[in-house]
Amino acid sequence: MVKTVLVTGAEGFVGRNLCVTLARIPDLTVLKFDIRNTEEELAAFVNVADFVIHLAGVNRPTNPEEFKTGNADFTVRLLALLGASGRRAPVLLSSSTQALADNPYGASKRLAEAAVSAYGRDTGAEVFIYRLPNVFGKWCRPNYNSAVATWCHNITHDLPIQVRDPEASLTLVYVDDVVDEFISALNGQASRRDGDICHVPVLHAVTLGQIVELLHSFNRSRADLHVPDQAEGFSKKLYATYLSYLPENRFSYPLKMNVDARGSFTEFIKTPERGQVSVNISKPGITKGNHWHHTKNEKFLVVSGRGVIRFRKIGDEFQRRGAEAQSEPGILEYVVSGEKLEVVDIPPGYTHNIENVGDTDLVTVMWANELLDPNKPDTFFEKV
Repeated sequence: MVKTVLVTGAEGFVGRNLCVTLARIPDLTVLKFDIRNTEEELAAFVNVADFVIHLAGVNRPTNPEEFKTGNADFTVRLLALLGASGRRAPVLLSSSTQALADNPYGASKRLAEAAVSAYGRDTGAEVFIYRLPNVFGKWCRPNYNSAVATWCHNITHDLPIQVRDPEASLTLVYVDDVVDEFISALNGQASRRDGDICHVPVLHAVTLGQIVELLHSFNRSRADLHVPDQAEGFSKKLYATYLSYLPENRFSYPLKMNVDARGSFTEFIKTPERGQVSVNISKPGITKGNHWHHTKNEKFLVVSGRGVIRFRKIGDEFQRRGAEAQSEPGILEYVVSGEKLEVVDIPPGYTHNIENVGDTDLVTVMWANELLDPNKPDTFFEKV
């Protein structure tokens, strides 16, 4: 059973995301090694580690020779310490798809992979080599080695971005999916592909142009209120990433309040496939509504104040229905208040209104199943 995990490169992008998740696992001790630690500390960590997740490496050196020293040579030193400890701890190596490329970075990654495989053969320890594509997510440094991080930072800070070829394709993996897979490997459930080579099962192939267009749409959403489709995996993950780059003094944004003597009506969220959410405020004694719809439907949730929602079925004015209290024949009433949260469905074919019967503002969260189409509003005024 793994009780102690050593993470090298713990202060890096993937390392930070991994370590905060590992720290929440009961009875698991996480040893963090990064560039500020000493070789003596590394040796001490190795002597007690049950599992090693090796993330440390170099990908943007000032001198190309640092690829070998930072990736291959450091891996060899780490494995030598592990071999000398006699513990045969499993090793997970974060490599790169660049290991297949003919460049100094790829060559250094291949050497690191070979050293890890040799360690596995020589000691009998399990080894896991993950050739990761471009990783994106929160806490990735902009203007370093991630176009997504740079674009998120620049767009949220109103800075220009550069896209050389919008049609160029990019394979991405989300940092949370990487963390989930590494923890699966820790628990003996790695996604193996070929021998020591493992993979993160969830990948996203997109063009640079698609990424940029999504990021710009996220930026516009503060004005047009259109939140992205959260059912689409890449869009959901990219939106979460985008939000993590917002300047701390710009987490909030104003909404347009349509105010008159009766109160206000404010749109909050719009989605093409799930309709929209709005907030309605009515002053004491005010009645709003008195209209009906053929197909459009709504849900009302009073969160503050006291009110009455009234219904009357179109074309059936005098038939008394249901067991609810009614102010007059043919009118159905629901008493609502912020003291007891309950949703009232607004079915098609019923003219309806909502009256503030309290002495404070009546605040109602309203959901409509579709966005307002001025050319086909599906709204017909008729007094309840």
